[in-house]
Amino acid sequence: MNTKMDFIDLKTQYQLIKEKIHQRMFNVLEHGQYIMGEEIFELEKKLADYVGVKHCVSVSSGTDALYMVLLALGIKPGDEVIIPTFTFFATGEVVKLLGAKPVFVDSDETCNIDPLKIEEKITSKTKAIMPVSLYGQCADFTKINEIAKKYNLPVIEDACQSFGGTHFGKKSCNLSTIGSTSFFPSKPLGCYGDGGAIFLNDDKLEEKMKQIRIHGQHGRYNHVTLGINGRLDTLQAAILLAKLEIFEEEIKRRQEIAARYINGLKDLVQFPTIKKENTSVYAQFTILVENRNEFQKRLDEKGIPTAIHYPTPLHKIKALDYPIEDYPIADSYSQKVLSLPMHPYLNEKDQDKIIKTIKDSL
Repeated sequence: MNTKMDFIDLKTQYQLIKEKIHQRMFNVLEHGQYIMGEEIFELEKKLADYVGVKHCVSVSSGTDALYMVLLALGIKPGDEVIIPTFTFFATGEVVKLLGAKPVFVDSDETCNIDPLKIEEKITSKTKAIMPVSLYGQCADFTKINEIAKKYNLPVIEDACQSFGGTHFGKKSCNLSTIGSTSFFPSKPLGCYGDGGAIFLNDDKLEEKMKQIRIHGQHGRYNHVTLGINGRLDTLQAAILLAKLEIFEEEIKRRQEIAARYINGLKDLVQFPTIKKENTSVYAQFTILVENRNEFQKRLDEKGIPTAIHYPTPLHKIKALDYPIEDYPIADSYSQKVLSLPMHPYLNEKDQDKIIKTIKDSL
């Protein structure tokens, strides 16, 4: 019987920095400010500096971040928001929750939204473009921003998988009107629960974001707009502060592990293209294979965990109530993508086993 290795290893990371995590959490327990404690403001300052923007607003999850951004931009029923069809459900979900219509665009060779297919989807009802930076690599924001400028549209980066990545040297979340990310535990920078953040340079929008995250308040009980309970917990901020200290080192390790995967598998499987102007943080290491179900089963028998990100494009998800259209690239990816174990502490022995098993299974 094969003992299954970890798909993502958070235990090793914890052992390395547990004293710092314990001290950070102890400080919160001592001062007792579990909501909007001083660690929230320390984290927001450090994250904004890291990304290179003026403002960071920490929030309760990556999904809430997207929802709050659309709410702040005034997206309403009848509006249209352009998004990729090949992504996680939340990107389309938040648009529908506001009564707007998600308008889907097919993928390019990176698995991200194809910028050359965006303009044909713009109508008089289009109010925003919301690309996703999938698998750790930024979408082509240079081309996307050019299109958005032409039509005077805001661009929102869904950077839930790409925090720490770059596009032409600029950090993910500093590539468009607004960036948003997730701190879900499995993300490259993750807390020990749900969490997220919004990044921007606009003072007025920042103020509105802060109002939205506390029920639309401007001062206690002065509700000036509709909002949600969207605050990040102070304990989660404390954990993120400890993890942020080793974040760049962990990104480097992810990139080294990815390079080793690519070198070992380059003649056997396909990979999403990493553009030369981008650096990826490899939130997932994803390959494209034929006969995926059988292939996945063979890896599982050898104790190698895998995941599919994502098996169903958004245009085929019933809850989004979208008329069936043809998105051939996304449909193809949904049948072929398979994510392999990826984390900064994946050792060479385990990685060699994964590579060998893939070679033997093809």
